[in-house]
Amino acid sequence: MSTRCVIVGAGHGAAQLCASLAAAKWDGCITLIGEEPHLPYHRPALSKTQLDPEGDHALQLIRPEDFYHANRVEFLSGTIAERIDRTARCVEAGGRSIAYDKLVLCTGSIHRLPPIAGMNLPGVFTLRTAADAAGIRHAVAAASRVVVIGGGFIGLEVAASLRKRGCGVAVLELADRVLARVTSPAVSDFFETLHRGRGVDLRTGIGAREIRKSEGGMEVVVSDESTIACDAVVIGTGAAPNTSLAEEAGLHVDNGIRVDAWNVSSDPDIFALGDCCSQHHPLYDRVLRLESVQNALEQAKTVAGVLTGHPRPHDALPWFWSHQYDVKLQIAGVSHGYDAVVIRGIPEPGASFSAWYFRNGGLLAVDAVNDAAAYATGTKLLKLGARPDPDRLKDSSVSLKEILQQAKETEHA
Repeated sequence: MSTRCVIVGAGHGAAQLCASLAAAKWDGCITLIGEEPHLPYHRPALSKTQLDPEGDHALQLIRPEDFYHANRVEFLSGTIAERIDRTARCVEAGGRSIAYDKLVLCTGSIHRLPPIAGMNLPGVFTLRTAADAAGIRHAVAAASRVVVIGGGFIGLEVAASLRKRGCGVAVLELADRVLARVTSPAVSDFFETLHRGRGVDLRTGIGAREIRKSEGGMEVVVSDESTIACDAVVIGTGAAPNTSLAEEAGLHVDNGIRVDAWNVSSDPDIFALGDCCSQHHPLYDRVLRLESVQNALEQAKTVAGVLTGHPRPHDALPWFWSHQYDVKLQIAGVSHGYDAVVIRGIPEPGASFSAWYFRNGGLLAVDAVNDAAAYATGTKLLKLGARPDPDRLKDSSVSLKEILQQAKETEHA
């Protein structure tokens, strides 16, 4: 009898797991359960090219359909996994009981929805799926003004895409600056200036209280009691791990399905990867839950290694990216808990610059804005565990190549 691996969730991590098992010539069978009617597709495009008037609105499949057929992957589309029976080792989904030898949960994340009245009105959207993106495209085709609630990556990317469509856009961010959870005030200031310069009505330190119908369409009542007239509203207020299936099955859950270095959950036959899981990271010596395509891909490779008898613990350096207008932000590492930040270059529109984050003298992360060299160098320094001199980093006359070379020499001394 072949070993059967059942994968719940059909995102990037699930597609990578199928590909990694196929590359390793794994001789088992795979059942892939996905809630959407589509094969796994590239999700970062939802807030970018899927909304961009000049972008390609066709779904970008991660692997073609033939790949799944050729590698004995049974794909159950439009199917919701309702329950895990750990005793019988099966998943109840779509009226079937699907037996597993190994189960991998790739359930991703769900929206953190703020307590705003009127969230269920027509014309109010979240953005998680291809259907959501299509709904927004249809709604904004005739819209003159859209309110985006949330100033994180998704909210700002949506705002940039909608401005390209010619929509008037207002962004409401409850925190005192955009991207407050992931970056420094200097980088936040840069993106606030960028969006305001492109015509976005960006308001920080203010939240939405109510969404309601109006004579002209809709309006959003904000916390200072003023109102913003609009034709549509997009909610981008963050995500929470989708752990309900795991919790009901009695798995250990703490800000995600808790997994070990090999992505094994509290049940040795059940793995979890991607946005839905939390894991100790050796570089930061803390438990992290990362919402990142890269993290899901690397964890999928870890699970494939375990299943094929080549276990290797997950220790990949986290990285993230965002495109807004003509600006590309690349982030290497995780800056949470920094006690010092160094800005290299001038953070103003049209310029390239980087922000370097330290804690107790050690490098935590780097944000690179239109600066591929800073991103590449920062990645290498982080992997070395380097402690570069902040003053030399700040001095643009000192090349990044020199700083990296010094770090290598220090490591080998």
